[in-house]
Amino acid sequence: MNGNAEMLNYIYQNSQMGTDTIKQLLNIVEDTEFKDQLQSQYNEYKEIHETARNLLNKNGYDEKGIGTFEKLRTYLMINVQTLTDHSVPHIAEMMIIGSNMGIIEAIKNTKKYKDAEPDILRLMEKLKKFEENNVTMMKKYL
Repeated sequence: MNGNAEMLNYIYQNSQMGTDTIKQLLNIVEDTEFKDQLQSQYNEYKEIHETARNLLNKNGYDEKGIGTFEKLRTYLMINVQTLTDHSVPHIAEMMIIGSNMGIIEAIKNTKKYKDAEPDILRLMEKLKKFEENNVTMMKKYL
């Protein structure tokens, strides 16, 4: 697989993880303001996910979504972490940790695939800035 495909698949998987996680959290969260913030993030992840899918298809690459094991692991992790504490500050902390991981991986992938096509690099930069904004927004809920 070439760098363009690998970078696009990273974006595709990251945004898929974001939508899957938030969809699950929306069923747990009760605070209306926080739920609205999560819904906003969900919508942005979904848009980035669709853009990555379209670029993958446009360039003739296969979509490599998150595997079944990873989905199950994440689902169970969220259930365990929110079983005894489903407070807004706790969920905000979980979201910050996830977004920080996304920021780190976006930076690493941008450096690794610095010769990727400009539209792919722009999408990666959009994802990174979105993740950075998510961290900022979640801090107010801690």
